[in-house]
Amino acid sequence: MPIAGVVGRESGQIRLQVCHHSDRATLQPYVESKTGVEATVNTDEWSAYDRLPETGRVHKTVCHTPGQREWARDEDGDGILEVHCNTMEGIWTSLRNFLRPFRGTNKVYLSQYIALFEWTHNLKRVTTEWLRALMIPFTSKPT
Repeated sequence: MPIAGVVGRESGQIRLQVCHHSDRATLQPYVESKTGVEATVNTDEWSAYDRLPETGRVHKTVCHTPGQREWARDEDGDGILEVHCNTMEGIWTSLRNFLRPFRGTNKVYLSQYIALFEWTHNLKRVTTEWLRALMIPFTSKPT
């Protein structure tokens, strides 16, 4: 089953969702709902993203095809390769590594595994207070 995902370049926050298809009818509404109209969306050249500019979003692509083999591009000449989708590619690798110990997941429960991965990725700081709140159900005595 395909998984749709977006990642914020500045926030680092991710949003993932199990989908039944990876076509434009599925992916474009997902990207629109998870990004602001002012967003710049970097993708590969998958045709499902072709109409993103019609929604007001800036859409930049890199071409991974064997002839081009472009993974990142410096558009403004400042030496920084700002057009890439490597951040999301890295998240897919992290997700695969997260799922590996489970030795396969049932499709019925895949969205729950994905939600847990998303939550742990987005959790940037574990504090003592957070751990206490997490442990309350286990440390309190039943009445």
